[in-house]
Amino acid sequence: MKQKQPIVTYSLLAIQVIVWLLMTWLGGSERADILVLFGAKVNALIAAGQYWRLLTPIFIHIDFTHLLFNSITLYYLGPMVERIVGHWRFLAIYLLSGLMGNLMSYQFSAAISAGASTALFGLFAFFIVKAYMHPNNPYYEALGRTYKTLIAMNIVLNLMASNVDIAGHLGGALGGLLSSFIFAQKQNEVKIWQIVLALAVYVAIVYFILAKAGIYQLLF
Repeated sequence: MKQKQPIVTYSLLAIQVIVWLLMTWLGGSERADILVLFGAKVNALIAAGQYWRLLTPIFIHIDFTHLLFNSITLYYLGPMVERIVGHWRFLAIYLLSGLMGNLMSYQFSAAISAGASTALFGLFAFFIVKAYMHPNNPYYEALGRTYKTLIAMNIVLNLMASNVDIAGHLGGALGGLLSSFIFAQKQNEVKIWQIVLALAVYVAIVYFILAKAGIYQLLF
């Protein structure tokens, strides 16, 4: 594992803390109008052309507890991934995971939603992919097993909680799986056809959801 300063992780943490402070200063991060103002996922507004709402929810949190738990997770998990794949590959995996999570949320949930958990589930999935790429590496094997269990536990807990966006979490994990193949650190970790297939599946899912919603013009 390369010893690099996780500057992207720290930057992401700073952004979401600053956004939460601004939301609190303007009236509170739990207010619907403040959430909408800062870019929460609102299906009707996305369909009307505000496509940035497929990415901006990654940086928005609804209350302090929401911010705290997601920030702690990013603080510990982000540097691990960033030091393995490098700054820009890490950022790509993080954002593509969040994008896929918000797309799935858009497709399957009508509720207003926000939070970095879509992207964080993608980081969980990263280690599952790494374990697949390195079946004889005890470090990746242990982490892959841990995060498989964590994702499964979260799904069960999500099913019992009415205010959790399970579609967003599952979409984030799917985005993490696909983007981890696309942005594998070394070419010898995966075959070219696996990279091409992962990219094709990611693009196909994005196109299908946007086309079904009638906003496929975003792709052109």
